[in-house]
Amino acid sequence: MPLTWASMTTDYGLRDGFVAACHGVIARLAPAVRVIDVTHEVPPQNVRHGAMALAQTAPYLPEAVHVAVVDPGVGTARRGVVVVAEGGLLVGPDNGLLLPAARALGGVRAAYELTEPSLRLPVTSATFHGRDVFAPAAAHLALGVLPSAFGNAVETLVELPEPFVAAFPGKLVSEVLTVDHFGNVQLAATPADLELSGLTGAVSVHSERVAVITAVGRTFADVPIGASVLFADSAGRLAVAVNGGSAAAVLGLGPAQECTITSSPTAT
Repeated sequence: MPLTWASMTTDYGLRDGFVAACHGVIARLAPAVRVIDVTHEVPPQNVRHGAMALAQTAPYLPEAVHVAVVDPGVGTARRGVVVVAEGGLLVGPDNGLLLPAARALGGVRAAYELTEPSLRLPVTSATFHGRDVFAPAAAHLALGVLPSAFGNAVETLVELPEPFVAAFPGKLVSEVLTVDHFGNVQLAATPADLELSGLTGAVSVHSERVAVITAVGRTFADVPIGASVLFADSAGRLAVAVNGGSAAAVLGLGPAQECTITSSPTAT
């Protein structure tokens, strides 16, 4: 069935013409399709950040073909795939980028390798599959081409390693998933993990370089300007924020680093 919408998630940035070229390919092949840009500011080559950005956004978009390109292995033996999910189609490299979003859209129903030459651009660059392979695939899918027309079925897709989370009485250790534009630090841990640890009230949030006394709260304004708060973010993950500032800068934390939360020494 033809689709009206496509989305794009990449690490291309906006300085160059990469995003425009992908938009242009889709527009030339499927001019009626409207493209929503999820983000093009994924940190370069950070597949997990791209996966989280798309997975946390896709359920709020109309049914669409979702193109995601964070592809350090472009031009190698890694596969390009179309993943059929319950609530949409996903196109991109088979490097773990697509699976979280597919699950957020109701789960994987099928997947196919992108090997059919007639469904890509006639000349394919070794380093720009977003333009030459994935954007054309998205356009053809939006026009109603069946996913099975692209190539052989893929039985097993690449999984990203599970992010580290460990909850103990009085202590929670979590990998950082993402840092957003505001410097809010999103953790892999959830409120359920915090409950398992038994931590409430004032806690101490540790990075490798500093420990910061932090209130467990609901929103930024639960603490004074310049103070930090631990809260459940809009994606249902624990996050650390500084009211009016950047928790990432204060804590010196970035993606894939570990954050430890313990009881505050000032807690009573």
